[in-house]
Amino acid sequence: MAVASAVSSGAEAATKSHHTAKARPATSRSAAQAVSKSPRHHTVEGADAESISVKVARVRSHGPEIAVTRKVMDRFVEGTNPMQILAMTTPGANFTSTDAFGLDTYGNTFYVRGFTQMQIGATLDGIPLGTQGFTNNNGVSITQAIIQDDIGGMTMSQGAGALDSFSAQNLGGAMTYTSSDPKDKAGGKVSQTFGSYNAYRTYVRADSGILNPTGTKFYASFARTDTDLWKGAGGQNELQADAKIVQPVGQHGKITGFFGYGNFQQMNYLTLTKNMWRQMGRNTTYLKPDYEKAKQWAYYAQYTSNVPPGYEGKLSNDEIGDYAWDSSQVQRTYLSAVTGHFDLSEKIHSDTVAYGNVSSGLYGGTNNFVTSPSYGTPSLQADGSVTGVPMALGMSHADMRRLGFTQKFSYEAPHNNYIESGFWYENNRWIYDSMLYEDGLTTGHNPLSGFKKGTGSTWYNDAYNSNTFQFFLQDRWKIMSGMTLLAGFKSLTQTTHGGTKADYTDQLTAEGWNTYYRHAASGTLAASGAFLPHFNFDYHFLDHHEIYWDIAENLRAYDYYSQTSSATPWGGLGNSSQPAQSVFDANKKVLKPERTWNYIVGYRYDSRFFSGSADFYHTDYYNRLASITEGSTATAHSAYLNVGRETMNGADAIATIRPFRGLEITNSFSWNDAEYQTPSINYSGKTYSLKGRHQVYYPKFMYKANLNYTWHQAMFNFNVNYVGARPITYLNDQYVPSYWQANLNLAYNFGKVGFARNLEATFGITNLFDTNYIGGIYGAASVSGDNNANLFVAAPRQYFGSVSAEF
Repeated sequence: MAVASAVSSGAEAATKSHHTAKARPATSRSAAQAVSKSPRHHTVEGADAESISVKVARVRSHGPEIAVTRKVMDRFVEGTNPMQILAMTTPGANFTSTDAFGLDTYGNTFYVRGFTQMQIGATLDGIPLGTQGFTNNNGVSITQAIIQDDIGGMTMSQGAGALDSFSAQNLGGAMTYTSSDPKDKAGGKVSQTFGSYNAYRTYVRADSGILNPTGTKFYASFARTDTDLWKGAGGQNELQADAKIVQPVGQHGKITGFFGYGNFQQMNYLTLTKNMWRQMGRNTTYLKPDYEKAKQWAYYAQYTSNVPPGYEGKLSNDEIGDYAWDSSQVQRTYLSAVTGHFDLSEKIHSDTVAYGNVSSGLYGGTNNFVTSPSYGTPSLQADGSVTGVPMALGMSHADMRRLGFTQKFSYEAPHNNYIESGFWYENNRWIYDSMLYEDGLTTGHNPLSGFKKGTGSTWYNDAYNSNTFQFFLQDRWKIMSGMTLLAGFKSLTQTTHGGTKADYTDQLTAEGWNTYYRHAASGTLAASGAFLPHFNFDYHFLDHHEIYWDIAENLRAYDYYSQTSSATPWGGLGNSSQPAQSVFDANKKVLKPERTWNYIVGYRYDSRFFSGSADFYHTDYYNRLASITEGSTATAHSAYLNVGRETMNGADAIATIRPFRGLEITNSFSWNDAEYQTPSINYSGKTYSLKGRHQVYYPKFMYKANLNYTWHQAMFNFNVNYVGARPITYLNDQYVPSYWQANLNLAYNFGKVGFARNLEATFGITNLFDTNYIGGIYGAASVSGDNNANLFVAAPRQYFGSVSAEF
């Protein structure tokens, strides 16, 4: 398969079967939440496609869906996060990260038309992947589910959603990933990448070829990525392994088995306020390896309201507390699935997926607001040194186990109707145990190992269990040649029971840890929508033209993570005088799940020399939920409340010209006007109006340009993105500046050399002009002021070179 353009949506293949030509729209909301000011620390806490066989020159998107083929993915640095490639090639999408590969789940943010990766459905070969944000509490990130090189293609649905893409989180659209099939002929591939900051990546794949008359074939692959952090101490490492086996069953079916393993660990980058970024510079980060400085700054943060000498008027006491010794994460995940496709008759088809997903994680870092008790109460000496240890390691042990099953049936009914129906069931168990470990008097902890369960002092234990059921029914009616109308609905219900199982705050305080309130709460919540309709119209006419519209209602189930995290009904509630449990019980009576109505209308033109499209979309957002401080100044406490409506209007336009063979020039422009409609919110005893304020963290304007030129065996690709200023407070009184960012990639294929085929050398430069800009924004937004350290500085310019060959 080839695609007309890296960015363009191109012509629907005439040979696509009915069930591969589905319009899958998308969108995604802000994850920002307002939280009350409390001690801040750096225990890190969070927040299906089928194979397509096409024998035509080009493949293009259908309706409000952008398709990205393997050929387009190969234009980027090997191992690049697929969401980063989607953002580079999709209007209205924005991806930012702290590292060039885009692997840092803590520092990544992905937006499409105002919605985040936490609110967009994602599937791999029909396997629901859950949310794609930090930690794997209800799914698995695509970077750990499968090696990027083994993805055969992906789509980004930008409209109102897809009924047959199973997700309990999406409010707008869907990302679908398709794994490549084993090759018919035995062989393999090896590639090696080297880059800046001692980066290297190795990828190896072996294909069995067809093994017997029944058509059995499989592949196994391995990848390792390793790099130093571009600032601060430590590095980043990821190990991955995939295996896939395909077994045809006669002429009318096949069974596929897939296994994916991911092991990701890294020292984290420090989140900053805008003031920290401007005062301390791009390279400011955790204090490691200066242990004495870390102790001193922790003392000032925990025991005083002052700042160390030399930082008066430069940093606040809160910002001093953000500068901890270190922070780290370890994530391991296993994903297994068995899928079956069978033609039950000439007109009835069945697709079944049974999957299991197990993951574990260690998320933690130095907590500047507790004290290691073995060394007594800390004190500040005249020379600036500190006795005792006014900090400790906070490390959370997380475990997830998902078991699920999906079943779809399709029926080629009379009178040009194609009826599809299916259901999804999943049980998810999530355990999150928070521990404290003492730091040494003169040396710190080992951040990435030695923290087995049962060690350390337990602060609290959380456990959640959720059951999800989704059903859909839709009919795609071919009204006439080139014109189809889809109508259907889905039903979704998710019930989650859990929260705090044990809380030991008082016991730890008595032992001298100087611990503080931890918001213990538990209970059951259910999110249900019995009838969530979806309508889609698509009309191809006059060979090159297409018009389409899409309308759908979506519902999002409640998030859960831990008793201290913001942005969930169970997390960060109350205070020491207003217990979290009483706040949860009160919230439960009035909470409703978030809903959206999404509308999109678009036009697309495609020919050999020119492709272009324009979309207009509108979203009505209901029951927007946020962590917010309510009550009077004297009785303020954190609650999780409905803070009102939001409306979003936007437009995307994209155009690709191909003046002669091998050259493609693409430009796209995006406009998004997402505004809160809330007339008033009560925050810390004061009333504020958010009406007319722009959605936090999302830019109003974006521009993308891509130039790709292929001449014989050589390839040149240059892309540049502009991202407008983004508000970081609900009242829009603080923005992070706009920026331009560019990348350059070169490749040359030497063809067959000896026993190697497709011997290729590539060279890439990320952040070509070394722009110093804020990339990811993680976690809660302030109502006003530069108060939250939630900004990540993006990676500087880096160089990468690769050599690959097939055998």
